[in-house]
This record gives sequence, C-alpha cells and structure tokens, in this order.
Amino acid sequence: MAEAQNIPVGSTTAGSIAVAAESTVVSRMSAPPSFDVADFPVPHGREEEWRFTPLERLRGLHDGTAVATGEGVKVTVTAPDGVVVETVGRDDARLGKAGTPVDRVAAQAYSAFEQAGVVTVPKETVLTEPIRIAVHGEGGVRYGHQIIELGAFAEAVVVIDHTGDAVLAANVDYVLGDGAKLTVVSVQDWDDKAVHVAQHNALVGRDASFKSVVVTFGGDVVRLNPRVEYAGPGGEAELFGLYFTDAGQHQEHRLLVTHNTPHCKSNVVYKGALQGEDAHAVWIGDVLIEAKAEGTDTYEMNRNLVLTDGARVDSVPNLEIETGEIVGAGHASATGRFDDEQLFYLMARGIPEHEARRLVVRGFFAELVQQIGVDDIEERLLAKIETELEASVG
Repeated sequence: MAEAQNIPVGSTTAGSIAVAAESTVVSRMSAPPSFDVADFPVPHGREEEWRFTPLERLRGLHDGTAVATGEGVKVTVTAPDGVVVETVGRDDARLGKAGTPVDRVAAQAYSAFEQAGVVTVPKETVLTEPIRIAVHGEGGVRYGHQIIELGAFAEAVVVIDHTGDAVLAANVDYVLGDGAKLTVVSVQDWDDKAVHVAQHNALVGRDASFKSVVVTFGGDVVRLNPRVEYAGPGGEAELFGLYFTDAGQHQEHRLLVTHNTPHCKSNVVYKGALQGEDAHAVWIGDVLIEAKAEGTDTYEMNRNLVLTDGARVDSVPNLEIETGEIVGAGHASATGRFDDEQLFYLMARGIPEHEARRLVVRGFFAELVQQIGVDDIEERLLAKIETELEASVG
C-alpha cells in the first residue's frame, strides 16, 4: 500500500515524484504523439506502456492485422433540440483538434476510420437532458472516431454507452470552449468476448469545466487512455472512474493530465473491485506540470478492493513537475481486502456477514456512482454492482 503524498508550494520530493530543472522532460509521459501509425513500432510487451497489456488478446489491433468489417459496430445518437449531429469525412478540420494518438492502436484507429461522428452544442446552449450515444457491437471489427464539441459557455451531459460484442479501437475528442461545462459518462458494459481500446482526448478552454466518469464492467480486454490538456487558464478537470474486474478480465485505465497552462486544476479518483481467478486491473495515473503552468492545483487517487484470491492489481501514480510555483500536488494509491473492523462493526449490530460485505462494497463505490448525475444510469450501475457481488460475497 502506498501512502498519499502531498507537495506544498516550492518543495521537491524524490522517488515516484520527479521534479525537473529543465523545461523539456524526456519520460514515458512525453512520448512523441503522431497521427501516422508508422511512427509507432509494433509492441511486443516489453515496452513500458504495454508491459501490463495482454497483447495476444487484442485480436490484432496492435499490429495492424485486425481488418474492419462493415457491420462491426452500430452507433446511435439521441440528442435534445439545438444539438447538431453530423457524420463527416476524414478531411474535416475538427479532426484531431483535441489531441494526437500516443500509441500504435490509437494511431491505427485514426488512420483506418472512414467517417467520424461529430456532436456540437452551440455556444451559450444549456441542455437539460443528456446527449446519449449508444455504441453496440455486432460481432465485427471497427475503427472509430467521435468528436464532442461545446461552444463558449455551453453546458451538456453526454452518455456514451458501449454494449454487445466487438473488437473496437477508437479516438474520442472532447473540445470545450471558454466557460463551457461538460460531463461525460462512458460506460463499458460489453459482452464477455469484446475487446475495446480507446484514447479519450479532452481540450479544456479558459475557465471551462470538464468532468469524466468512466465505468468499466464488461469485455475480455478493455484498455482506455483518458488525456487532458488546457487551452487557457482557469480550466478545471475531474476524472472519476469505477471498474469491477471479474475472473479472466483485463481492465486497464491509463490517464495523463498535462498542466500546460497557468492556474488550472485537476482531480482524479478511480476505484476498482476485483474477484475471480486471473482478474487483472491496471491503473496508471500520470500528471505532468509544465514549467509555464504556475498556480497548478492537482491530486490523483486510486483505490482497489480485492474480493477473492487469484486477482491482481497494478497501480502506478506518477507526478512530474517542472515548476515549484504551484498551489499543490499529490497522489495516493491503495490496494487491500475487506476492512475487518468495518465488517466487525456491522456484524456486531446484527447484520449477517454476507450482507455486511455487500454494504462495505456499496459504500466503497457510492461516491463515484453519485458523480454520474443521470438517474437511469446510476440505477443500472448499482444493479450491475449488486449482480457482481452476488458472485463474490453472496
């Protein structure tokens, strides 16, 4: 278990927190991004960014042998009045605006998609109902690209719901204008054999607020790479994640928040529960504070609850800091089993052990479920958690 580390203004710390004197830091957090798949060698599993991923289970997404099929994935967009929904070609100027691929699969997805979906919320439009994007796998292979763009001072909630069976590699771009507020809920509720690899790019405008809630339950292999950068000062980003990794599943979340602009904030909280033989969860949380990003305030945390024997967690938080002129920065990572004191407290009050265990897990996830803010999605996920718990503590 790693204890939380906090860095007050002007201090330096060794170990997993690197404080650099030069303006350009060469590290795995600053690997050269590219839209060209040829710029990335085929991974073999020895690379830092791939060493936790079971490449043999990616069904060819990493080496170019996965060939797209016409009916691989069906995408349906339901949006309130005033929202513009488009399908565009590869020559659209908005493509790649939020970020550039940072690994071979993301570059392959960018090189191979034929049409991109674009959802635009015009400036000063405040939506009272969520935009819903249903991504349903129909058994094939798909390379996709989705753009969600908010104009200045617009406000929206977007739910991206992944279901069915597919092999999917995609890039998802979130572009927030100045003063905009966007909440995105990305649900990975795939069938057992699905493979999903995606890079999420958020570009947060001046005084804009971005909240991401990533929920991962299904799939054989799910590897998501959320990334945030800032287009102006005063931006805020909250990245929340919830995952329940079952027997044989591999669920990997690799985050990078790049503080490249002064006076911005970020907060990262991911929680996972694991059960069953060969359940494997990976969380990599990287925060880079560039020299020009004075006044940064950031914190990241990952917690994991191991419910049964045979499960494995790899949790790696990293901070890389190029300036001491910050408000604060810290990280924490913890992995463990049930808290015996909590169980004893509940059982001492007449609650049976199996129900006490359920209550502990529900409480563990409760704060993140509440961040979703969409009632039907919250209810569905609570029911999903209950179903998973029936297998582990029932």
